[in-house]
Amino acid sequence: MPKMLSLGTTLSRGDNLNRARLVTRSRWRTTRPIGDNLCAMKNMNRRDFLVSASAATLAAGALPAFAASQSQRVFVASNGTEGILAFDWDPATAELTAAGGAAGIPNIDWLALSPNSEFICVASEVDSFNGKPTGEVASFAIADGKLSPLSAENSASTGTCHVALDHTGRVLLAADYAGGSAASFLVTNGRLSSLVWSEHYIGTGPNSDRQTSAHAHFASFSPDNRYAYVNDLGGDCIHIYTLDVATGVLTPAGTYHGQSGAGCRTLHFHPNGVTAYCVNELNSTVDVLKWSSADGSLTLVTRINLLPAGYHGPTRGCDAVITKDGSFVYFANRDDNFLYSFHANPKTGALTPMVRSNCGGKTPRNFVLDPTESWMLVANQDSNNISIFARNAETGLLAAKGKTISVAAPMCILFV
Repeated sequence: MPKMLSLGTTLSRGDNLNRARLVTRSRWRTTRPIGDNLCAMKNMNRRDFLVSASAATLAAGALPAFAASQSQRVFVASNGTEGILAFDWDPATAELTAAGGAAGIPNIDWLALSPNSEFICVASEVDSFNGKPTGEVASFAIADGKLSPLSAENSASTGTCHVALDHTGRVLLAADYAGGSAASFLVTNGRLSSLVWSEHYIGTGPNSDRQTSAHAHFASFSPDNRYAYVNDLGGDCIHIYTLDVATGVLTPAGTYHGQSGAGCRTLHFHPNGVTAYCVNELNSTVDVLKWSSADGSLTLVTRINLLPAGYHGPTRGCDAVITKDGSFVYFANRDDNFLYSFHANPKTGALTPMVRSNCGGKTPRNFVLDPTESWMLVANQDSNNISIFARNAETGLLAAKGKTISVAAPMCILFV
C-alpha cells in the first residue's frame, strides 16, 4: 500500500550566509529517503530546526549573474477585461516591464504555446460564446512579440479553464470546469477547427461544496504523445485516452482513481519519462505516479501531504513546476499561499522535501521558471500581482524575498 507522507513545517529566514552554504550542501546532497529526512526533522528541537531551515532559505538569496541582457516577450493571462497582457522580461535584472494589452478577449484562464512558438491557444472562461452556453477557445499568431487573432471556437460547455496542445501542435484539448466536459480541436497553421470530439463527465465526490458534479480542470499529453489525460476534480479521477493525431479524436483507455475527496487538479510528467505528479486541490496532497508507456496507465507510488502538521484551515493545492533536468519540483497552495520546494531523484522522480516559502501574494494561481531557471515568477490572482524570486541553480532553493509588480488578476504566465 502506498505510503502517506506528512510534511509540514513553517520556515524562517537566517542571517549567516556561510553557515547557510554549509547547511544546504550537507543536507540536500544526501541520498537519504524522504522518510528518513522527515524523522530527522521531528527529532530536531525548535531552535536547531529554525536555524537549519533559515540558513537553507538564505542560501538562495544571491542574485544570479548574466554576461549580457536580452529581453524576452512574456504574455500573462488575466481574468479581467483585458484578457492577455504583454511584458518584456530582462533576466539580468529580473525586471518585468509592461508592454500593453495583447488581446482583448476577457476572462482568460490559460495560455498554451505551440511547439514552433508561432502561435498560442487560449481558454476564455466566459458563460456564453457565439450565442451558445459555452466557453471560448481561440488562437493567435505571434509576430514581433505581438498577437494577431487567427480563430475562435466554442468549447463543449461553460467554465473553460485550461487548454493544452499536443507535442506536434496539431491537436488542442480543452477542459471545461463548470460544465464538467472536455473537447478536442484540430489545428492547421494555428487555426482551430470546430470541436471534433467531446465528452461530458458525470463523476461526483464527497466534498459537498466542490464535488456535486464533475469538474474537468486540466488537460495533458503523455511524453510519447500517444495518450491524453483530463483531470476531473469533481470525480477524484484522471480520464485516460488514446490520441489520434490525424483526426483529433480521443478514445477511452482507462481511468486513474485518486483518493476520495482529494480533487485531482493538475498532472505533470517528469523528464525521466516514467514519473508523473498529480496535484490534488481539495486536500493539498500530491500523488506521485508511475506512467506506463505500454497502455498509458497511471499507478500510485506514494502520496505526499503538502500541509503543515496540525493545519486544519482552508486549503487548495494548485500546480507544479519541474526543472528541465528533473532535479527539483515545486508545488503551490492557494489558501495557505506558499510554494513548497522538493529535490527530485532524476531517475525515479522520488521527492525529498526542502522548504516552504511565501509566494509573495495571495492565491498563487500559476507559477513558472524563466528560461534560464534562475528566477521563479508567481501569478498571485487575488492580490493582483506577480512576484519574482531568485533561484539558486545548485541547491534549487528560492530566495526568501522577491520583487513584486502589479498585474490585474494574473492567471497564467507564458514565456515565448
